[in-house]
Amino acid sequence: MVDSPFQPSFQPLAGVAESTSIQAIIDGLGMMPHPEGGYFIETDRDPRNVPNPFPTSNSNATNGGSSHDLTRSASTTIFYLLTPSSPQGHFHRNKARTMHTLHKGRGRYVIVHADEEEHAKPVRVETFVVGQNVDKGERLQWMVEGGKYKASNLLSDQEGESKHNSEEGLLISEVRFLSLLQVTHQWELFPDFTLWLQTVVPGFDFADHDFMPRSRLAELVSEKQNKELEWLLLEQA
Repeated sequence: MVDSPFQPSFQPLAGVAESTSIQAIIDGLGMMPHPEGGYFIETDRDPRNVPNPFPTSNSNATNGGSSHDLTRSASTTIFYLLTPSSPQGHFHRNKARTMHTLHKGRGRYVIVHADEEEHAKPVRVETFVVGQNVDKGERLQWMVEGGKYKASNLLSDQEGESKHNSEEGLLISEVRFLSLLQVTHQWELFPDFTLWLQTVVPGFDFADHDFMPRSRLAELVSEKQNKELEWLLLEQA
């Protein structure tokens, strides 16, 4: 059996304890539940601030956004974990581009290219598997540009398993990037950033994050895709 791109391999199990091996990862890293689903822990936040390249307000921003809208931390890094009990990262988007790196497990990402809707509708929907089987096209690292909605779901450790199994969940790390073109006018404020000629890394803030409403998915994709993808929406969005 080949993993279907738009069907869940695991159903969320609210209140069900994680396995011993997965709980050891959660405890060892000090992780906490994430609003998107799964677990996370911020492992670094640069004490330096940079001008906020996204100063406009976001009425749909996730609760917890910073009130200091003029600046952002220069960089942040997190671990993010999906588990059999919390196997879905629901559709959301960030204003900055995000680099993802795989550490453990397998999963599927779905990207809705909402930033392209001026050129074509329905917009492009991209899906790919992240995992260690690079010879089969699985990815170890992937970039998601700002303005695109993304969702993720946990897959079995081995493709084709008749009984879905994930020993240690899907563990990744994320770093957010900002195109230099977006901050060219601010460059002279940071002469010590000479090693960052291609990119600048602004820290994450929930003010730059929002979930996809059900009506928005229907606007962006075809009716068939809408039915296939709606299970990846956060119900409260």
